[in-house]
Amino acid sequence: MTSWTPDLSGRQGPRYRAIADALADDVASGRLPAGTRLPTHRDLAYTLGVTVGTITRAYAEAEKRGLIGGEVGRGTFVQGHKLLTQPSDPFSWSPALEPSIVNMTAITPEHKLTAQALGPTLAAIGASPNIATLLEYSPHAGLPSHRAAVAKWLARQHRVTTTPDNVLLATGAQNAMAVAIAAVARPGDVVLTERLTNYGMKTLAAVEGYHLEGIAIDEHGVVPDAFDSACRRLAPKALYLVPTMHNPTASVMPAARRQEIADIARRHGVVLVEDDVFGFLVREPKPIQAIAPDITIYVSSLSKSVSAGLRVGFVVAPQPLVPRVEAVIRALQYSSPPLPAEVAARWIADGSADRFAEFQRSEAAARQQLARSILPADVVCGHPAAQHLWLVLPEPWRRDDFVAEAARRNAKITGGDVFAVGRASAPHAVRVGLCHPTSRDDLARGLRTLAETLENPESAMLSIV
Repeated sequence: MTSWTPDLSGRQGPRYRAIADALADDVASGRLPAGTRLPTHRDLAYTLGVTVGTITRAYAEAEKRGLIGGEVGRGTFVQGHKLLTQPSDPFSWSPALEPSIVNMTAITPEHKLTAQALGPTLAAIGASPNIATLLEYSPHAGLPSHRAAVAKWLARQHRVTTTPDNVLLATGAQNAMAVAIAAVARPGDVVLTERLTNYGMKTLAAVEGYHLEGIAIDEHGVVPDAFDSACRRLAPKALYLVPTMHNPTASVMPAARRQEIADIARRHGVVLVEDDVFGFLVREPKPIQAIAPDITIYVSSLSKSVSAGLRVGFVVAPQPLVPRVEAVIRALQYSSPPLPAEVAARWIADGSADRFAEFQRSEAAARQQLARSILPADVVCGHPAAQHLWLVLPEPWRRDDFVAEAARRNAKITGGDVFAVGRASAPHAVRVGLCHPTSRDDLARGLRTLAETLENPESAMLSIV
C-alpha cells in the first residue's frame, strides 16, 4: 500500500472532489501507476484531517471517472490508463473490468431468448430474394412493411391504435425522443418535464439547448396544478413525461390524472411527448396517446421488451406533425437502419416478439418479488411489475453517502440527483435497476448488500463533520 498524500493546495470546491481531482492529476502524471494500492479510507482521512465519509465520497467519485477500482478484502487500486478516456456517465460500467460488482444502475433486460432467435432470423433474411432492399437507403420514415409491423405491435402490446402512416421509425427510444422534441421545439424554447426525469432527456436538453423546466410530481406523476401554472408562466412548447413506470420512481399515472394532463395541455396548446418504453409491462391504464392522439407525440422502442441492441424505436405523431417529424429524421440520420427493423418485423409477424415481451414481464415480476423479499418494505416504492424500483432512504442516510457506501461494498446504484432537473433538490432516494444483473442470484447478492447497508446507518454518520 502506498503512502500517497494528495496535494490539495489551491483546489476549490468540495473537499471530496478536490481529493478526486488530485488523484486524477497524480494518475495522469505517472506518480500513481496502474496497480498502485491506495491508502485505506481511515488512514487517508487521518492524514488529511477529514472524515472517513469524505474519503468514501472521494474514492467513489474517482471510481466513477474510471480512475480506481475496489476489491473486497484487498483494497482500492489505481486502474490502467486506458480507462481514463471513458466518458463520465453515471451508467457506464464494464463487467470485464469489474466482474465482482453487481451493477444495478441500468435498466437493461435479459436477452438470451433473442440471442437464440437472431441467427436463424438473419439466415432467413439472407436467403430472402428482396435482401437488396435492406442494403439501400430507406424512406426517411422507414419501409412501409416495417411501419405496418410496428403499428400491429403497438396495438397488441401498448394499446395504441394507429395507422402505419402515423408511425415513423427511429434508432431506439433516445433517438425517437430527440426527433419528437426537435419537431416542436427549437434551442432556447422551454420544454417541461417531471421534476425527476429520464437522464436521457437531461442530456438531450443540454446538447440541443432546450430550456428544461421540472415541475412537481407526486405518487401519481405530474401534479396538474403545477403543470397548469408552468404553462401560464413559461409558455412551453412541450411536456415530456413517462406516465407508465416513471423513470426513475417506477410509478404509474392513473387514468383520471392522464385525462387531467391532456385537458391542460390542450387548453394551453402544449404538445405532449409521451415516453412509453415501459408500457408493455402493464395492460392498464392506456397511454395518454389513446386519450389525446391529436396533441400527443408518442415515443417507444423494443429496447425493454425485445432487445436493446436492435435499436428499433418509433414515433407515433398526429397527422399534421408527421411531415415535421419526418423532416427531423432526414436531417439527423436520413433514415433508421432497415436491417434491424426487418428482424423486428419478422419477430412481430411470427409471434416471437410477443413471446420475448412476455418473458420480460415474467422476469420483471419475479425480480420485483425477490427485491421485496430482501429489502425493507417501508423503503421500496414503485409498481410491482416494473423493471426498476425507487428506494427512499431512511434517516440518517443521505443519498450520496448511501451510493458511495454501496459502491464500496460492490453494489452500484443510481442516486436521485442524477434525475433531478435544474436546481431542484433531489430526494434522498436511489434508483435500483432490477433486470441488468445477468442472473437472479447476482441480483440477490446486490440486493442483500443494499439491505445490509441500510441496516448499518453508522456508515451514514461518517460524513457528518
